[in-house]
Amino acid sequence: MNWYLKVLNQYSDFNSRARRKEYWMFALVNFIISMLIVGVDNALGFSFNYIGNVSGTGVFNLLYNLLILIPSLAVAVRRLHDIGKSGWMLLIGLIPLVGAIWLLILLLKDSEAGENKYGPNPK
Repeated sequence: MNWYLKVLNQYSDFNSRARRKEYWMFALVNFIISMLIVGVDNALGFSFNYIGNVSGTGVFNLLYNLLILIPSLAVAVRRLHDIGKSGWMLLIGLIPLVGAIWLLILLLKDSEAGENKYGPNPK
C-alpha cells in the first residue's frame, strides 16, 4: 500500500525515475481496488450492461479510473525513464498487439545502473 500512496503523492512528477517494484505494486493495488469497486457497482446496480445481461464497469469504477489516470501515466513515464527511455515511448502501446507486448517488455526491464539523464537510480 505504501507504493500505491507514493505514486499518488508523486501524481504530477513526470521527470524522475520509478523502480520496477514501485510500478508493479501500484498496478497490483490499483487492479485490486478496481475489482472491489466493480463489485460494489454490480451490487448497487450501477454497472452498465453491454450485451444482454453481462455486467461491465459501473459509475464508481469509471470515476475511480478518471481520478487515477494522471498518477498512472506519471508512474509509467517514470518507469520508462528508469530504463533510459523517453516517456513518449508509452505511445508505442497504441500499435495493435505488437505495441502492447513491446511496452510490457519495457516495463518489465531492470533499471539502468547508476545515474541517467532522468536522475539517480532509485535503488
